Amino acid sequence: MSCESLSLQDLAAPQGVCYGCGTAHPNGLHLKSHWDDDGIHVVCKHEPGGEFIGWPGLVYGGLLAMLVDCHSNWTAMAYHYRAEGREPGSLPRIDCVTGQLGLTYLKPTPMGVELVLKARVEGEVGRKSRVICEVWAGDVLTVTADSVFVRVDTERLKQQAHANA
Repeated sequence: MSCESLSLQDLAAPQGVCYGCGTAHPNGLHLKSHWDDDGIHVVCKHEPGGEFIGWPGLVYGGLLAMLVDCHSNWTAMAYHYRAEGREPGSLPRIDCVTGQLGLTYLKPTPMGVELVLKARVEGEVGRKSRVICEVWAGDVLTVTADSVFVRVDTERLKQQAHANA
């Protein structure tokens, strides 16, 4: 993984405002996802701050779900760009949203340890894409996730959501 290169978030959505992965969110986590050197996985590293403690010494499970959600979504979008032979940030922009988020908490995730999220698309890249994600705390696999992300037109999605509100 090349941490010196710009992240997928920086390339494709520099004005992104998502709390977890938005580059432009003033108080967000600013997650950064990059293609791994293996060309299969997309990797993200994050060390949770003390405000994300669950039980004493353990990471709050809701934060782990957010990390998986954001990183897996960027994995789906990265695969879409690659399937179309385009670079992230090229137009028209590719956006996906969470269709299904499924996590299995295997072991407690300790605070004070850098977490590594490793994700890939399983099967075909389509309107709905299945993403498998793992969360590692050092050498310990603490979370696995099997989720679905849906490619959307975000402007249309926003209009639909506000029309139903």
